[in-house]
Formats: sequence, structure tokens, C-alpha cells
Amino acid sequence: MSKRNPGISFHPLPRRHFLGQMAAGMAAGGLPLWAMAESAKDWPSKPVTWVVPFPAGGGTDAFARPLSSQFSKTTGKTLVIDNKGGAGGTLGASYAARQPHDGYTFFMGGTHHVIAPSVYPKLDYDIQKDLVPLALLATVPQVLVINPKKLPIKNMQELLAQLKANPGKMTFASAGAGSSHHLAGELFKIQSKTDILHVPYKGAGPALQDLIAGNVDMLFDGLGSSAAHIAAGRIKCLMVAGDKRNPSLPDVPCAAEVGLPDYNVTTWYGLWAVKGTAPEVQARMVEEVKRMGASEEIKAIWAKNGADYGSMTQPQFAAFVNDEVKRWAAVVKASGAKIE
Repeated sequence: MSKRNPGISFHPLPRRHFLGQMAAGMAAGGLPLWAMAESAKDWPSKPVTWVVPFPAGGGTDAFARPLSSQFSKTTGKTLVIDNKGGAGGTLGASYAARQPHDGYTFFMGGTHHVIAPSVYPKLDYDIQKDLVPLALLATVPQVLVINPKKLPIKNMQELLAQLKANPGKMTFASAGAGSSHHLAGELFKIQSKTDILHVPYKGAGPALQDLIAGNVDMLFDGLGSSAAHIAAGRIKCLMVAGDKRNPSLPDVPCAAEVGLPDYNVTTWYGLWAVKGTAPEVQARMVEEVKRMGASEEIKAIWAKNGADYGSMTQPQFAAFVNDEVKRWAAVVKASGAKIE
């Protein structure tokens, strides 16, 4: 007597169908299909894309473009910068998190993205779960810049006097609600006991252009995007965050020198992989990041922008991201900032 269940019939699968189901199962289990045909040593075999979640002309873009050029020199493959701005950088992050984990799409974000979980209650991605931290690319101090034609003042003392004499009437621009520029401004308001109206933009580039045009009074910005405009005299830097001056702006006082000893805000930029990207490819990208940072060309550009290149290992950067999420959550709570 047959031991088969009489209610179940068995039909052998055609070989092609069987192999297709096996491949689909491997992909569903986390192994991308490309990995079966392409090993990490062959990566990259085609152009790689970095999603930059702000428009061209901002701080993230200012560091992404030189790295794109350097990547092409070291690998012989194109690194495409895909600018997707909006909502304080969260639209680009959401887009990146939904891309295939085939080893050819990465996300270049930063400080904004560890702030976002505390100010955006309905994000459709999780920076700590949907993207994998790879490397710290640059750190730059936050600066307070003004349009000298709109505000013909000489120093921070004069600015503080005007702010206190005109509560709620002066404006500061940001790269978007919930961005590091926004929270830097909120932290400044708390520590300086002033009231300034926040004007959000879709990135540091548009915010800078409106500051240069005289449509806003000031901007809290990462030095990387402001440096060229400061050098050209289009905007004036009144203060560098932290307790020491920046070598690229030796004549500009730091926050501690103008009576704000606890105003220590740094803008940083990092690289993430899409969750599910093969660990071997993640490691290859980390290697390329190190190689790019060691080039004399990148060193010179970073120095000109007052920036330091990241030196963290991948686990160190992952721990840093987690710590930053917690640190900025405390700042958001103290400021009361919230975006619906």
C-alpha cells in the first residue's frame, strides 16, 4: 500500500521552472540575484549611484561631487550623483531605502537624518533599520552667516543686540524643517535667549541663494556649502560653532568667544548602503571611501571647505549614528520643534 497521502498529488517540476523558483527563493532570503553571477572582486562592473537628498549647490552636494570624480579615477566606473531634495532630506532618504539592494545604489546623508526621527512623526523609512551605515565622509563646523548688505553689522555682539531689540522680527533660513540648519538655529535661540523666525527651504543651496538675494537675514549652515560664498564676499561669517576657531576662517570667533560656550554644532556627512546589500560589496565601498580620502585632491578640497575627512571604521560609524539619534532627540525635545 502506498504511504502517500491520497489527498495530495505529486507532479515533477520542469527543470527551468525549478531553477527559477530556487533563484527567487534565494533572493527572498536576502541574497541578491546579481551575487550569483558577480563576485565582490568584480564590483563595480557598471555605474554606481549615490542618492543625495538635497538639491545641487548645498553642503551634501559640495562633498559628493568631488568624491564622484575621485571614484571614477580610482575604479574606472562612473559614480552618478542623484539629487532628490525635499522635506529636510527625508524624501531622498525614503527613495534610497526603497531601491534594490544590488550593490549599485547608496545613500549620502548626514546630521539631518539623525534629527529627522524626532521631528517627523510619520517617516516611511527607518534610518537605523532600512539603511546600513558604512562610513563618515566629512565633518564641518556649523557657521552663522549673514548678508552684509542687508545687515551691515560688524560682529556677533551687534547681531545679538539687534535680535534682542527685535524679537520675532528677524529671520533665519534653513535647508528644511527638521534639518541640522533648523535645529542649529533652534539651539542658538535657546542659548542666546533670542526669538528668530524660521524660514525653511528645500536645501542649503536655495537657502543660500535667498540669503545672498537679501530675502532672509541669516543662515546657520555647514561651512562646506558657505565657504565659497564667504570667500567671495557675498555673505559674511560672524561665528563658528564650538570652542575653537576654524583654520580656514582664522579671523572669525568661535561660539565660546562670543558668550555661547555650549553652542557646539557640527555638520557631518556619511554614506549608507541599502539594507540587504551584500557585506562583501559594503566592504568594497568602504575600501573605496578610504582610498578616495587619501588622495591629495580630496585632502585639498576638504581643507578649503574647513572640513575633516572621516576616519571611523564601519562599526564605529554605526555606533556614532545611534548616539547622534539620541543626542538630537534631546535637542528637539528642549526646542519643541515638530513637523506634522
